[in-house]
Amino acid sequence: MTTTLRPTGPLQTAADGMRSRAYEVCVNSRPVGAVRLATDPGFGPKAGVIESLRIDEADRRRGRGTIAALAAEEVLRGWGCTQAHVSVPAEAAIAQQMTEALGYIERSRNMTKQLSGPPPVLPDGVETRPMTGEEFVVWEAAGRQSYAESWIARGVPEEQARAKAEASHRELLPEGLDSPGVSIDVVVRDGALVGHVWTARRELEPGRGGWYVYDVLVAAGQRGHGYGRALMLLAERVAREAGETLLGLHVFAGNTPALRLYDSLGYRTTHINSYKTLL
Repeated sequence: MTTTLRPTGPLQTAADGMRSRAYEVCVNSRPVGAVRLATDPGFGPKAGVIESLRIDEADRRRGRGTIAALAAEEVLRGWGCTQAHVSVPAEAAIAQQMTEALGYIERSRNMTKQLSGPPPVLPDGVETRPMTGEEFVVWEAAGRQSYAESWIARGVPEEQARAKAEASHRELLPEGLDSPGVSIDVVVRDGALVGHVWTARRELEPGRGGWYVYDVLVAAGQRGHGYGRALMLLAERVAREAGETLLGLHVFAGNTPALRLYDSLGYRTTHINSYKTLL
């Protein structure tokens, strides 16, 4: 039996070069599922995304999904993509096993926490305040650099990583500290700034908004004293004061201290994001 992808519509190409197209998964011309492919606007036209892959229940457990994924990679190669990205729901164990078997490497995780009750109390001696304009200028330049380096360290070509960092800050902070729905706060101890947290409104689930932690960092030399937990509790306070009950974040694979902290605070993994280099 031959498994192929059959387009269900024309190739969509945007002015910036981004592409997308939907396909049927067919076995001997018989439809058994569907695939949707695109390029990732965050990383540019050389980064392909398998946005969705579905095999009908009656045709599962026969290797159809694996063959369809390999066919999808061939399409992305034809588009000039050098990487393929997938985001698999945490509860989709079979899909996760398939991506691992195909050579995809976990790059990061999306996590959320349901908030309830009053805002949490911060540790004694910890003070908080909004980031100042002078601090913002220094933070934004360092933040773009650090964000790009985090992607580069996880297999993203440098040009794509830097483009994503620039685009993210430009899109999410169009008016700097005065950007709508944005809060950038700092934690101070004994007069010294020990860390910051950037949070903002964002859609976290289909049709459901919430608050999102875009950046959190404890200053060098101040780590190991519980300030990371204090900053995350501050993020919860900001979210609750904004009337939100869901808080989300993104954490890179290999950041074990952060993963342990988020687990201890009650966050749950919603999606596992992986990539594969297309040779």
